[in-house]
Amino acid sequence: QVQLVESGGGLVQAGGSLRLSCAASGSTYSINVMGWYRQAPGKQRELVASISSGSTRYVDSVKGRFTISRDNAKNTVYLQMNILKVEDTAVYYCWSFIGRDYWGQGTQVTVSS
Repeated sequence: QVQLVESGGGLVQAGGSLRLSCAASGSTYSINVMGWYRQAPGKQRELVASISSGSTRYVDSVKGRFTISRDNAKNTVYLQMNILKVEDTAVYYCWSFIGRDYWGQGTQVTVSS
């Protein structure tokens, strides 16, 4: 079992930055892939970024603006979000897969114009 707890969401103006953190606890030794999903009102949840064995992937809409990183010593994954846009507004969920999906509780990111 793995528990994921996010922090770092909030309200920011367009063009600003935020950093999300996700602390993992439990059977963290078995974690390989971690990532961030987001879900905007009325839209499906989408994978924003993932990191696995040092390899990263991003959805096209955030490439060049968001950076995912992981501190294995702290069992924490980060999402640095720069040049935020109104369309980045969503609830962001930390995610991991170990035989099944694990989710954090979500953190709201709101970007104002």
